[in-house]
Amino acid sequence: MSNRGYLYPRQQPKLSMFFFSQPELNAIYLSLKVATIAILFALPVAIFIAWILSRKQFWGKQLLNGIVHLPLVLPPVVIGYLLLIVMAKRGAIGQYLWEWFGFSFSFSWRGAVLASAVMAFPLMVRSIKQAFDAIDPKLEQAARTLGASPLKVFFTLNLPLSFSGIIAGAVLGFARSLGEFGATITFVSNIPNQTQTIPAALFTFIETPDGELAAARLCEVAIVISLIALSASEWLAERQKRYAK
Repeated sequence: MSNRGYLYPRQQPKLSMFFFSQPELNAIYLSLKVATIAILFALPVAIFIAWILSRKQFWGKQLLNGIVHLPLVLPPVVIGYLLLIVMAKRGAIGQYLWEWFGFSFSFSWRGAVLASAVMAFPLMVRSIKQAFDAIDPKLEQAARTLGASPLKVFFTLNLPLSFSGIIAGAVLGFARSLGEFGATITFVSNIPNQTQTIPAALFTFIETPDGELAAARLCEVAIVISLIALSASEWLAERQKRYAK
């Protein structure tokens, strides 16, 4: 009886779809870890950029908006290559991080976090900006008339009223980070236990003899997590619309 690769013995065909090998579990754990950390670091920046694009008028606003949304229109491989030449050990910025702090994104889960954050960033900004746009500017004017500082208006008015949109953006960003493949594999390669997330592991299993079951199991996990994230995002978006009315 053959038990090559990550398949289980054939006498358990019904159970094999529900038992995960260690490499599969590692890929699932790493994907959740990378996506979570990417969103935690990207979310504050996304909120700030979304607020600027929604509330401020300045020269170069359209340029900033275009740069923010580039990951939506560029191939992920291009984004990965740009990260490679900028943030690798010998990159324009990465070399200084390595020389001064001994820190590197190359061939580590930290690089996967960076790639995922960059690819998820525009989705987060778009969702959060829509939430800020839905807030009536007259409310902000009234708060300032009563003596509230711009910082206080932001934390006591803008953030609470846009909370559902912020959560929806975070959920969308998480789903995008979970499915990131092109930028990650270009920037930090496909290293088990280091950079091999669910999409990378799925690609490996598809190319491996007798890896069909492992690929199918990872597909199941990816579909379930993505459906949960998208359903939560849709629910929060509808809630935001009702609240704005």
